[in-house]
Amino acid sequence: MPQLELVLWAGLAVGLVFGVCGQVTGFCLHRGLKEYWSGNAGYKLHAFALALAVALAGTHVVASMGLADITKSVYMTPSFSWLLLPVGGIMFGYGMGLSNGCGARALVLLGQGNLRSFVVLVCLGIAAYITLTGIAAPLRVFISEFTTLSPESVAVPQGLPRSLTVWVLVAALTLFALRPRKAGQRATDLAGGAIIGLLVVAGWLVTGWLGADDFEPAPIASLTFVAPVGDTLHYAMIATGMSLRFGITVVIGVLAGSFFAAVLRGRYRIEGFESPRQMTRYIAGGALMGVGGALALGCSIGQGLTGLSTLAYSSMISALAIVVGARLAWARAPGPTMTGSSTV
Repeated sequence: MPQLELVLWAGLAVGLVFGVCGQVTGFCLHRGLKEYWSGNAGYKLHAFALALAVALAGTHVVASMGLADITKSVYMTPSFSWLLLPVGGIMFGYGMGLSNGCGARALVLLGQGNLRSFVVLVCLGIAAYITLTGIAAPLRVFISEFTTLSPESVAVPQGLPRSLTVWVLVAALTLFALRPRKAGQRATDLAGGAIIGLLVVAGWLVTGWLGADDFEPAPIASLTFVAPVGDTLHYAMIATGMSLRFGITVVIGVLAGSFFAAVLRGRYRIEGFESPRQMTRYIAGGALMGVGGALALGCSIGQGLTGLSTLAYSSMISALAIVVGARLAWARAPGPTMTGSSTV
């Protein structure tokens, strides 16, 4: 079997595991942040911290062993926009708050019958493509040209400084993740976080090691859900004129994994919008996530886990901006969200 086909099948497997894990545990940065800011007990944010710890450690080991050259990833490009990254991150975070979850969570919810998530994903994918290659692309490129920085180092330097930084961060994140709370599904949430952290590492291995081919190398990447959602919509429309990609098979796998897990657990049910106002909010949230994710080069998973696992400075900027945007959305509407929007 050609290596590219192996990459695609492996991407499907990674997506299936992510979908099952997301459906069972409700893994979601937005949900964890809401728990933390509202003072509610729970382990969703702890699970995300553990996922980042595992992704950091695993990515460092994989890169150190030469199994995947993460310096070729989009997060390690030699320049980035000091304006578009934070603006895009804030837009994505705010949109995440409006739609009550990120693109990855929307895929999981769609798999279990949530039609609100279908609208979010369509808006996200179209908005991302408009920004990346559509009518808004020239403006994005124009702004980028005047706001681009080319620092001497785009990530924490190699050698002892990098190793020390990785293991200090891994220890701190693990200690935070294991702090006891008064309530919450501790074992389930933390296990989910550990698995998703391993999936980030698996993504690097699939594209960087399994996909290593001198004649047809796969672009090195791991979990992210902005451009791949747009790619999946695009592929669904013009499959005969477009090749499958790792990100597309991951998206398909997440949907399938969530669907099968929901059916087996008796959690599959069709849900729709409760009011026109709610629909408007979710459309706006999806569109903001699409535009913001394109500008910030990733989402809460793509930058918050995959990007940060490379210790790239651009990922630190984007991830922080995403949290700031989510906080702004939460502060604007701190009350309870619509019923069922974040259910597992």
